[in-house]
Amino acid sequence: MQLIDIGVNLTHASFDDQHAAVLERAFAAGVCQLVLTGTSLAESDHALSLCLKLDEHGERLFSTAGVHPHDARNWSSDDSKRLRALLAEPQVRAVGECGLDFNRDFSPRPLQEKALEEQLSLAADLQMPVFLHERDAHPRFVQILRDYRDRLPAAVVHCFTGEQRALFDYLDLDLHIGITGWICDERRGAHLHPLMKEIPAGRLMLESDAPYLLPRSLRPKPKSGRNEPAFLPEVLREVALHRRESQEEVARHTTACARAFFGLPEITEPSDEQSGEWDYR
Repeated sequence: MQLIDIGVNLTHASFDDQHAAVLERAFAAGVCQLVLTGTSLAESDHALSLCLKLDEHGERLFSTAGVHPHDARNWSSDDSKRLRALLAEPQVRAVGECGLDFNRDFSPRPLQEKALEEQLSLAADLQMPVFLHERDAHPRFVQILRDYRDRLPAAVVHCFTGEQRALFDYLDLDLHIGITGWICDERRGAHLHPLMKEIPAGRLMLESDAPYLLPRSLRPKPKSGRNEPAFLPEVLREVALHRRESQEEVARHTTACARAFFGLPEITEPSDEQSGEWDYR
């Protein structure tokens, strides 16, 4: 089975000096392509540099570029120009991570809304998909998205953790849904179980959000307590269980969905004789 991890924070400091090993474990687990998340202009630039450094063939690693709502307080008139330049890079496949976070309010809400609207406008102008973040901001989030949705080619609500009403609102807007290891948490993710069958094939994608959200159902657990893309099959297992589909079927349609959404190339696994071809160190 081939899987695509649509959201991994490979720029996180916990992965420093371990990128090659992390990727090797991911590929061995069947995660054939990864989309690295950009959460600020600096982190977006870092994500792009990792793609270029670690994937000489340009077929396995891709990234997003954007400003997370936590950093929206730093958004300036020059940021749109800098972001536009990043989005012109071939390995950058989506605008984001952008959105609203009214749970922590690390940035004032009006500034979050301004940064989100400017990034949505940029995505519409460039006709690029959007990688979205929403937490405790659903009504205002939907209100803003409705004003832009007809001009956007596609958008995914990353790390969906909401209730049925939010899911149906997003599906009504023809948004894609990203599911993480949150669904593997019996304490706070059980409400997602009956919602899995409500997401149409072709609108569902899988993500680790590593190093965050280590699946609680994973056995054995890593001593580090850190999530990795290699653990994405555990998310697949849980999603397949509640969709009442085989893991092979869920892997097939979520991978096809992610490949179409981000415009990723098909991957042909190297033969044993060519195994040295994929050297990402």
